[in-house]
Amino acid sequence: MSRSEEEAEGSIQVEDTSEKENMEPPFKKAKIKNEKRIDRLGKLEARLNDILSCTVCLDLPTKSVFQCRNGHLMCASCFTHLLADSRLKNEPSTCPNCRTEINRNICCRNLAVEKAISELPTECLYCNQELPRSCLRNHEERECLNRPVYCKFKRIGCLWGGPFHKLRDHEEKCVHPGMTGFQLMESLETTEKLHQDEKELFQNILNLLSYEKIAINDLQLKPYRTDDYIPQLCYESSRFNALGQQWIVKANVVGNEKSLKRILAYQLVLKGKVNLNVKFLMLQSPFSDLSIKPEVHHQQFNGETQESNYHDLVLSDPMECNKMLEANTIKLRMIIFQIPGPE
Repeated sequence: MSRSEEEAEGSIQVEDTSEKENMEPPFKKAKIKNEKRIDRLGKLEARLNDILSCTVCLDLPTKSVFQCRNGHLMCASCFTHLLADSRLKNEPSTCPNCRTEINRNICCRNLAVEKAISELPTECLYCNQELPRSCLRNHEERECLNRPVYCKFKRIGCLWGGPFHKLRDHEEKCVHPGMTGFQLMESLETTEKLHQDEKELFQNILNLLSYEKIAINDLQLKPYRTDDYIPQLCYESSRFNALGQQWIVKANVVGNEKSLKRILAYQLVLKGKVNLNVKFLMLQSPFSDLSIKPEVHHQQFNGETQESNYHDLVLSDPMECNKMLEANTIKLRMIIFQIPGPE
């Protein structure tokens, strides 16, 4: 073979090699690599979920994370529930994993775990988009195109509700802006009924504030046990003066340690045999963060009746009752109005 032919063959071989080096890998091979990487990430997230989950409900905490002295994690709601359970059973509260004692003084928050959980991915409730937990709330409330919204003409009776991306089309076709006065009156009846009870309550409270004799007392209800065969958890305030008389407030817990939802029911007790016609309501104490829905109750006290009926203390969030029970005292504000003469 001549030298020119050898050089030509070598150049062909070089060209073939460079062409192979510049050739892109097949799409199928790249896809397999991505799938393996995603699978590894998925397994890592699953392991982190198991490690960082609450030892009670086995879910990832969404708010504060507490830990016992041995490092076992509990979400804020489960931690509060455990403390409330121990109060109801009159037993020291313990970690469900290692049985070491837990309370507000011993346990502390784990900020590192809270930050780690906030960076783990999760899915949007409405569009299933995956994003970090720290961004979830802002996305679901302001950015998600599938988040639930209501028509801007809701005030005049439109009851439409749907995903955000359909809102503009609906409002352009909404028939309520073009309705006659009579048609709007019919639509507004439903909306009016929803606000009537709340309106009557606040109007009633405003009327009571015009009474001559009003007493406002900040109370601390302390727990005690009954002498029954199975002792029950009850609460009682110290004696306080109001309207020239002495009173106490008693409370019972509706629900036991196996109940998910509990209610505190209270009664007003007059320490004296006098005729007194009053209305009263319980409010949030300035020293407490409980949000209470006020309800006005009426009671005619006399020589035979010195105790009112039991009334439920209605909280804005029913789960806050556990937070109230695990505290050493329950702080409330009571307002008593003396009714001037017969109603």
